[in-house]
Amino acid sequence: MAFRVGIAGASGYTGVELLRLCAAHPAIEVMVATGDSAAGAGAAEIHPSLAAAYPDLRFAALDGPATFDGLDLVFLCLPHGRSQELVPGLRTRVGHIVDLGADFRLKDAGLYPTWYGHAHTCPELLEEFAFGIPELFREPLRGAPLIAAAGCYVTSAALALAPLVRAGAVVAEGIVVDAASGVSGAGRAPTATTHFGSVNESFRAYGLLDHRHTPEIEQAVGAQVLFTPHLAPMTRGLLSTCYARPTDRTATTDDLIGLLADFYADEPFVVVGRESPSTKATLGANTAMITARVDPRTGWVVVLSALDNLVKGASGQMVQCANLALGLEETTGLPLVGVTP
Repeated sequence: MAFRVGIAGASGYTGVELLRLCAAHPAIEVMVATGDSAAGAGAAEIHPSLAAAYPDLRFAALDGPATFDGLDLVFLCLPHGRSQELVPGLRTRVGHIVDLGADFRLKDAGLYPTWYGHAHTCPELLEEFAFGIPELFREPLRGAPLIAAAGCYVTSAALALAPLVRAGAVVAEGIVVDAASGVSGAGRAPTATTHFGSVNESFRAYGLLDHRHTPEIEQAVGAQVLFTPHLAPMTRGLLSTCYARPTDRTATTDDLIGLLADFYADEPFVVVGRESPSTKATLGANTAMITARVDPRTGWVVVLSALDNLVKGASGQMVQCANLALGLEETTGLPLVGVTP
């Protein structure tokens, strides 16, 4: 039996990636896919890569919660703020909701005015959402009716740092996260800073000191973080380089790699090794690759994490969370192997 699902915001990059993953999922059938800017158009017209799997699928308009009445699960791939409008009426009409937006990630409603510029419209629902990084917060996701999937920057930084913070191996303040993402992380709609002429042969930091994902990283890691994102001239991929102070100045590189390897020993989607990870190795896969170093000369710990921002950092994460919510094997329908060359 297949679970009947809907996708809100299916015409964007995360939506089309979700459609790709759902096409290979043996227990999911996409019944409704909305795309306001593409409403009425065939999915294969907008994204020819979908033609073989979805020859007859047409994007529908998002006409409120009733669009998804009776479905087993709905994925939300909407701009920030839209989920707050939709979820209160949708949650009683469907079995499960997995939201990729930031609308329900933060547990403290008081952080939204500071980091997102407005008050949360339904703060009473924040505690009802399970936070969607399965490797770090798995149990609340099992059978969860409401899930806020973490995005790419948060996932990459948290997978790298949370095991070390939880073990007390690094100081839980003054941590620095420098992360570079491919331009697809900015979404499908072009802007002055994301079209080819701006991104090609350029590398730029943005959101200096006040990027909105900072409190989500701090919540997931359990530590104070200075976060600086960068836009890299590539389509996909995200690499985080994280710096922290060790609590034990005698700790070695082998100690930290061993700690990370033990933490993720039973996690199929996290690979811990000695090699410096590359974004290319994760292309198209729901896999994160991590390594660490201790520099005895400067006294810093360096932890690196690479993933595909559209798979493990977005749509793959949503499917992984949905599998847990629906009682399926967590790896169902998700690729472990990246595309190379």
